Amino acid sequence: MTSFDTQHIRTIAFVGQGGAGKTTLIERLLAHTGAIGAAGAIERGSTVCDYDPREKEHGHSVKLAVTNLSHDGTLIHLLDTPGYLDFVGQSLPALSAVETAAIVVNAGAGVELMTQRMMHWAKERDLCRVIIINRIDAEGVDLPKLLADIQAEFGPECLPINLPANNGTEVVDCFFQPDGESDLMPVTDEPAEVVRIINDFYERKAGELGPNYSL
Repeated sequence: MTSFDTQHIRTIAFVGQGGAGKTTLIERLLAHTGAIGAAGAIERGSTVCDYDPREKEHGHSVKLAVTNLSHDGTLIHLLDTPGYLDFVGQSLPALSAVETAAIVVNAGAGVELMTQRMMHWAKERDLCRVIIINRIDAEGVDLPKLLADIQAEFGPECLPINLPANNGTEVVDCFFQPDGESDLMPVTDEPAEVVRIINDFYERKAGELGPNYSL
């Protein structure tokens, strides 16, 4: 078994509203990195994280599940959390065990109650937060409006790092390859804006922690 030093271990909680696709997304990540041979499906009751008989019967997560994969020399622990308010006692503790919260948003449903609450609770814990827009290929999805809604809810610093291109069949990396075409918006100015926001964050953090804080 491959061993990893602490510098090459990451822990991420996938949180958000039920039905956003957290379990399915994790399943695809496991399959893509070779952690499992093929992706299971909620409908077949064959996903790694929803193994409890109640989850298979109801078709959604009811408890916290943990799995992992390795990618590019890094071991990544993935915490799959329930997305319905009835099971928040299983979701909330996950934030105490991770360094990053991945807030998964259903593109067709937009910003929902658990999306708001998990983002708020992750912010209170000063966690790194990344928003993942899932199911962007669903019928009737209005991505520009969704982005505007996210920025209105969580702040203008919510900027795309990756954008769909070529009718959703490709991805443009706005940060490292800002010369592509996107289905959503021009990407040329995105990297500079992201860098500006990151620099502003670290300047504020340095001010909070005092002159001995080094970046």
